[in-house]
Amino acid sequence: MSEPEIVRHSDAGALADSVALKLVNMIVQAEADKRDFHLVLTGGGIGIRTLEAVRDHALEAGIGWSHVHLWWGDERFLPDKDPERNETQACAALIDAVPVPAHNVHPMPASDGLDGDHVEHAATRYGRELAVAARARGPVPVFDVCLLGVGPDAHVASLFPGLPGVREDEASVAAVHDSPKPPPRRITLTLPSIRTAREVWVLASGEGKAEAVRLGLAGGSVDEAPVAGARGAERTVFWVDEAAASKL
Repeated sequence: MSEPEIVRHSDAGALADSVALKLVNMIVQAEADKRDFHLVLTGGGIGIRTLEAVRDHALEAGIGWSHVHLWWGDERFLPDKDPERNETQACAALIDAVPVPAHNVHPMPASDGLDGDHVEHAATRYGRELAVAARARGPVPVFDVCLLGVGPDAHVASLFPGLPGVREDEASVAAVHDSPKPPPRRITLTLPSIRTAREVWVLASGEGKAEAVRLGLAGGSVDEAPVAGARGAERTVFWVDEAAASKL
């Protein structure tokens, strides 16, 4: 796994804009190289603000999206179109405004979907979808970039301190039944899946994230601070604003 780098910006706006520009440039380069680009999306305030900035820069540049595949790091197990779902927010921020093919968008299942109200079945099905996209080269496709937010408690995706999902090392996707942050039921990529990404980018904005950023960079126990286990195969970047960097 790669050692983390730190990229600091003055505030949340500058942070989101910088991340978005880097992403758009990488998407353009992948198109020039005639290869697919697999991106894992995150929710949260800074995550959605970043997707809005990606939308604006992509529309300005007129880039193509036919080679881009969109995945999610975690999802609230709620009905389709629920405003609290990361998918719903990402569609409003980015997906509905750009010409990404529908079959390239891979949302995590909803609670009123094919699996009914069974979060375990939904997690298993998403794991199968990832395996199909990997084309027998592993349990998940090689993600070019995995975007992750981080909570004040140092959780990433829906991997929370002390919960079993943090220690899951076999399944690519896990069901969460007792999230301390509502709603209690969620679906999440596991740390082994996150670590397959070429690059893992942790986005943090605000003083409330400062301690989590410190713990993530310290690389301590993932059971106590799951963000400490968020590392990319080739590169790990903590994108932070000055408030989130205040304890470094």
